[in-house]
Amino acid sequence: MMGYTDRHARYFLRLISRHVLLYTEMVTTGAVMHGDRKKLLRYDSRELPLAIQLGGSDPHELADCSRMAEDAGFSEVNLNVGCPSDRVQNHLIGACLMAYPQRVAEAVAAMRSVVALPVTVKCRIGIDQMESYADFERFVETVASAGCDTFIVHARKAWLQGLSPKQNREIPPLKYDFVYRLKRQHPHLTIVINGGIKTIEQMAAHLKHVDGVMLGREAYHNPYLLAQVDRRFNGDTVNPWSRDEILEAFINYAKEQLAAGESLHRISRHLHGLYKNVHGAKAWKRYLSEHAHKPGAGIQVLQQARQLVL
Repeated sequence: MMGYTDRHARYFLRLISRHVLLYTEMVTTGAVMHGDRKKLLRYDSRELPLAIQLGGSDPHELADCSRMAEDAGFSEVNLNVGCPSDRVQNHLIGACLMAYPQRVAEAVAAMRSVVALPVTVKCRIGIDQMESYADFERFVETVASAGCDTFIVHARKAWLQGLSPKQNREIPPLKYDFVYRLKRQHPHLTIVINGGIKTIEQMAAHLKHVDGVMLGREAYHNPYLLAQVDRRFNGDTVNPWSRDEILEAFINYAKEQLAAGESLHRISRHLHGLYKNVHGAKAWKRYLSEHAHKPGAGIQVLQQARQLVL
């Protein structure tokens, strides 16, 4: 979700669901340690609970960044061992680390030694020719031996050579049975499933086999889906806000951000899917795309776009 789940997107999603655990974009240890740390670790307290997702492989750097994340008030530190981008492979970050389970275990141990926060791992079920269930289980067992008890598993393997990151989200077949089997054989672990999940019914079906469900792009492109989650799965008796109520609340947030110097485009680009499956949704999205980037664009763009939705 790099380039998507920035702080504005997370604030918007929090308006829809009060209880889901949100995740940051993956940030690399190098960026946190040597870049604009204040910007990278910035979030609004109203986003909580919020996990920071780190990319890296050096145990000492990951430990240092985990400590910074804890000091910043994050709810969880997640180590990304699932991203198939060739840009991160070159630095031994992401899915390529599945070939080095002991190194991941050492990183997890170092992270856990310096923070009280949960340290979790997001991974694939395999990479390249490492595609058997035995390979997958061996990776999980090795990392779990370092104290990690929560794994978020994208139920596809990643082809690190020959497929783009987009293709790696679509082409390798989903093997939910690998994830179900992992939970059956390791009931003491918390197993969260990810990949190709688009409906409340699918979530409910998965939760018969695993402990949790992670949504990625469906939550971004069809965000109002999350309005059903709190009541269905978290026992919330409060009626969810309507789309219009969410928009009104976000407009108040947008006013704050515009006053602080942020551009409307950076704020509003995450709202394109708010009215998905509602008559006028295409006109809403088109109006935002055409007008939010213009110099001086303000909240009137959001208000005018809303008039196009019936």
